[in-house]
Amino acid sequence: MGAAAFTLDTAVFLTLKSTVLEAQPIIAKVLAVLAAITLSYILNKQWSFAARGGRRGHHEAALFYLVSFLAIAVNTAPLWVSRYMLHLEVPEVSRFTQNVADFVAAQLIGTALGMVFRFWAFVRVVFPDQVERAPE
Repeated sequence: MGAAAFTLDTAVFLTLKSTVLEAQPIIAKVLAVLAAITLSYILNKQWSFAARGGRRGHHEAALFYLVSFLAIAVNTAPLWVSRYMLHLEVPEVSRFTQNVADFVAAQLIGTALGMVFRFWAFVRVVFPDQVERAPE
């Protein structure tokens, strides 16, 4: 599941970044993560968390997307730092260096940080073993 979402994320990011959103890599990364989030929800619901108790229906989906939207900030932060704080972009560096820095920041570091955050939040909030309910 993770490999499928990572592959989709990488393909969408690299395609958008090298074509229509060349001047806006952060937007390209956000759109790539949104595509991966949708695939991730479908796959997580079917396999990873299918046997867990917890929430049902629209409440679960809303929490899943809320956590995932928060994770976009975690996921894109390394790319933002690379581009705008460390200035690893053309003309400061070569196009090759920029592309390597983008890949490392967005696809390796950003994805790893986002994955850890999402997994923690999914287990604690979205797909808990049991939902605490108020006594009747």
